[in-house]
Amino acid sequence: MKLDPFYLIVDHVGWLRRLLPCGVKLAQLRVKQAEDLREQIAEARDLCKTHGAQLIVNDHWRLALDLGCDFVHLGQEDLLSADLNAIKAGGLKLGISTHDEAELQKALDAEPDYVALGPIFPTILKKMPWAPQGFGKIALWRQKIGALPLVAIGGLTPERAQESFKAGADSAAVVTDISLNPDPEARCREWIAATRRPISAA
Repeated sequence: MKLDPFYLIVDHVGWLRRLLPCGVKLAQLRVKQAEDLREQIAEARDLCKTHGAQLIVNDHWRLALDLGCDFVHLGQEDLLSADLNAIKAGGLKLGISTHDEAELQKALDAEPDYVALGPIFPTILKKMPWAPQGFGKIALWRQKIGALPLVAIGGLTPERAQESFKAGADSAAVVTDISLNPDPEARCREWIAATRRPISAA
């Protein structure tokens, strides 16, 4: 399986209405709680289908299954309570967050379709008990997971994304570098252009 090198993460389907037309091909909808959660996931699924993009639903694997989505992403806590057999039986591809070697082993035991490592750099998205991982940890994860797709996340910019690719990441995930930008659409296009460049050209 191959992931697009640019991995957009948004907290409301409204962002997908704005940013999918920029050329986004891989997007995660990360909505923790919302009264219209089911409607948001359904709309995100349809928007991504229209734009030829893959949708990854964060946490809510039951809704992802029920609504016929392709991907679900689980954190370590969610991994403990998720029915992995139901996820696999339903044809959902699975991504899992990791921060240290113990979590990586738990993730690999679940036979995921990709692994995410973070935070690579300090992030303002949420408080993290882990120190920034840095590019060296990406290289280590690359050795440990073989050909499994690896997503880098946390404090990335287009320039840092290229360095992440050199270290062994397949895809760079971004949240606030786009959502907090004065011109999210323009920044999104910058990201897409940067991650489409050959690594040697960075």
